Amino acid sequence: MFITLFFVALLAFYVAWNLGANDVANAMGTSVGSKAVTLKQALIIAGVLEFTGAVLFGHEVTETLATKIANPALFAATPQLFVTGMVTVLISCGVWLQIATSRGLPVSSSHAVVGAIAGFSWVALGVGAIDWSSIGLITIGWVLTPLISGAIAALFYSQIKHWILDQPNQVVQLQEWIPWLSTALLGVFGVIVLPSLTEPLTNFVIEQVGFTIPAYDIPLLTGAIAAVGLTILSWRQLGDKGDKGEILPNPVERLFGRFQLLSACFVAFAHGSNDVGNAIAPLAAIVYINRTGSVPTDGITIPLWILIVGGAGIVGGLAVWGKKVIATIGENIIALQPSSGFCAELATATTILIASRLGLPVSTSHALVGGVVGIGLVQNLKSIKFQTLKGIAAAWLITIPVSAALSAAIFSIAQILFF
Repeated sequence: MFITLFFVALLAFYVAWNLGANDVANAMGTSVGSKAVTLKQALIIAGVLEFTGAVLFGHEVTETLATKIANPALFAATPQLFVTGMVTVLISCGVWLQIATSRGLPVSSSHAVVGAIAGFSWVALGVGAIDWSSIGLITIGWVLTPLISGAIAALFYSQIKHWILDQPNQVVQLQEWIPWLSTALLGVFGVIVLPSLTEPLTNFVIEQVGFTIPAYDIPLLTGAIAAVGLTILSWRQLGDKGDKGEILPNPVERLFGRFQLLSACFVAFAHGSNDVGNAIAPLAAIVYINRTGSVPTDGITIPLWILIVGGAGIVGGLAVWGKKVIATIGENIIALQPSSGFCAELATATTILIASRLGLPVSTSHALVGGVVGIGLVQNLKSIKFQTLKGIAAAWLITIPVSAALSAAIFSIAQILFF
């Protein structure tokens, strides 16, 4: 059994590696493309915050993938069949993500995992083994993700363009807008994330100190202090002339570059909270079955070592194979500046974090591409490279059937050999 678990852990690492090369690369693509961060900085940001997001917020999406796509009750009498199916999910997802990455196509690992689970379930127990209501809800999320992200990015960028970038004195206008930008940036992150992060402190104050406070008081105070601090720091940086040989000599874009560094952190955290589950959910399900002898139907506990496997694979994949997908997102849809990249990332983080709170495995690549296209619609329709979008859309459309077919074929072979 140890050898089996070791083999499955290697497969999960392989999927995480490809997920890092593809999904994490497209999450970081706008920041690298606009020159707000270097590839090395992107690697460090992704390594730390993808892992943190997965640990703090990854459980709900992982549970959805492990227990809601295939109907687990139908596998109750044959847990080994479910284990075999989850192994085929890892193999088929890893292979498809590697093929897409080699061609620089930012596909969705969520699509690949859901398609692969549906594929093996259909072969194993028939069409009734698939939880179609869950798939329907997830599909609605996939369709809405780029639309919502694009709308948020377009709305936000249009305001920045009108009130700052198109004004004769951009620096003065930006000084007035810095408090609002700081509040927007930290507000998006704070409303969705801070309540969970500060919950232990709130409980300590209530239970140990005996001081009853509303649940949102500490997150609001923390967010307000952070927003004020970011505003003061940004005002000082705006007056800074910049270093010699600065990549972004324009002081407005230079400051937006620093804002985008923060938004890149939030995108990495949001991505970790949603998409890391794609790599570790099958492994977590297999470990659960190995420990309990039963198929998981409700909550599932994820051991720390599984998260480490996922985190290590993601960082390695981004570092070694991520450059092609970063170039596609960051350079080959529209030309990005830090101001526009910041808006695209803020829209992406908002959309993905809301989905994570709802337990929906949506696509980061959908959200980010939607955000970038939203920026292009505001800038100039002709600035969008539709040839690139055609390739991306084609890859999105075929991911589910390809991963489902791969999974079904591999599972059929496994059934012949082992059952």
